[in-house]
Parts: sequence; structure tokens; C-alpha cells
Amino acid sequence: MSASPPLLLAGYSVAVFAASVIGGRLSEYGAMTHMRTQVVMSFVAGFLAGVALFHLLPHSIERIRGPEAVEAAVLCVVLGMVAMIILLRAFPFHQHDFSAEAGVRHAGDRRKAGGLVGIGLGLGLHAATEGVALGASVRIGLMEEGVLPGLGVCLAILLHKPLDAFSITGMMKHNGNGRRARLAANVGYALICPVAAALSYFGAGMLGAVAEGPWLGYALAFAVGAFLCIALGDLLPEVHFHRHDRGKLLLALLSGVSLAYALYFVETTTVHAGQSHH
Repeated sequence: MSASPPLLLAGYSVAVFAASVIGGRLSEYGAMTHMRTQVVMSFVAGFLAGVALFHLLPHSIERIRGPEAVEAAVLCVVLGMVAMIILLRAFPFHQHDFSAEAGVRHAGDRRKAGGLVGIGLGLGLHAATEGVALGASVRIGLMEEGVLPGLGVCLAILLHKPLDAFSITGMMKHNGNGRRARLAANVGYALICPVAAALSYFGAGMLGAVAEGPWLGYALAFAVGAFLCIALGDLLPEVHFHRHDRGKLLLALLSGVSLAYALYFVETTTVHAGQSHH
């Protein structure tokens, strides 16, 4: 029997909020080592790309439907990628590596970052996009049996969110902001994704058939583009800036993709098993 989608969304939201706050708090206790940070980022990049292609894209095409569903989905994917590229260029907000080894290399980048307001705005819009994807994924689960809808998307956000929160508080700490300001920014940022997820889920319900139709598919396809841009255009180039430990980084990347596919396989198998009983 499937879990109640609203309760499931609430559980996902609490988990995302907690992961974000914990990630932000980690900067108070020192930086991760450079190698560990790189391995985590490589794994998250692979998982994000896998979730985008195995989970979100098929659902978006199913919701759009029609003879030109694939073309419409691809157009929305491209729009999502372009929107995230513009955010990354306007607000270079993804600086995840605050290890001692990377401190010297990134010192100049922090001074040229365009200010914490721009970084916060960029990450806030990014978090809102993830929230929309989570809410839409759970909304689609209303029509499916025997599966935890949105699990793959939730895990992708859970793995990625601590890195972003760590970026915000780490940047603020390097810039000399006080503990209260860092805590307020950390909690405020952690709330964005759950709030966006709730608005996406319940907003689609209030709009009825309009949102339940192709527009939900368009939103998911847009999120696919955003996820792919983050994974392939942001995290991976940052990971592969160095030429060391290629084997570990490649293994971490493949592990992330494999986990995303394993979740997709379990999800589709469970759905088909549930449908066969009707």
C-alpha cells in the first residue's frame, strides 16, 4: 500500500530541511578534506544526472503526451539548462570546496563573487527549482500504486543540499559574518526547498486538471535541465579541476549514476507489479 502523498511530502520536506541545516552547521566545525569533498561532489553529480534522466524525464514525457511530447519535453529541458547557466554566470554561487588545500586557490574567487546577496539569490532560485521538482514528483505519485513517489528526487536533493548550505555558511564565515547571521541564513535557506515543494504540490491540486495535465510535465522537464546543468556544468568541472585521483572520482561518479538507476529499476518494477494486481 502506498504512503499518503501529503504525509510523504511532509516527511521528505523535514528530511531536506534537516540535511540542509546540518550541512550549514558543519562549516562551524571546520572544513572537509579536499579529497573527501571531491569524492562527494563526484558522487552527487552522477546521482543528480541519473535522477534527471531516469526519474524526471520519463515522467515529464508521460504527462505531456501527444505526438510531439518528446520535442516539447526536450525544449523545456533546454530552457531549464539555459536558465541555470544564466544563474551560474550571473551569481557564481557554487563554491563547495572550503578545505584548507583549496583555500588559497579560491581566495580570489570569493572576493570576485559579487557579494553574498547575489550568492544567496542564486542558491535560493536553485533551491526553489528543486522544490518544484520534488512537489511535482510526489504529485505524480497520486496516480501510481505501490511506490514511494519522489524518492529519487528527494535523495538527490538530500545529497546535494548540504553542499549548498555549507557553501553559504562557509562563505559567510570567511567574510566575517557573525554566528547569528550565519544561523539565520542557514535556516532561511533550508526552508526554501520545502516551501517550494508544498506550493508545487498543493498548487497543482488547486489548479485541478490544468496543472495535472501537460503543465506538470513541462515543470518536470524544466527541472531535468536544471539538474543536468548543476551536475554536468557545475559540479563535475569543479571536481575535475585537478588531475589527481581520477580512479576514485570516476568510481564515485559511476556509483551515483548506478544508485539512481537502481532506484528507477525498483520504482518501475514496483509500479508494474502493482498494476498487474488490478
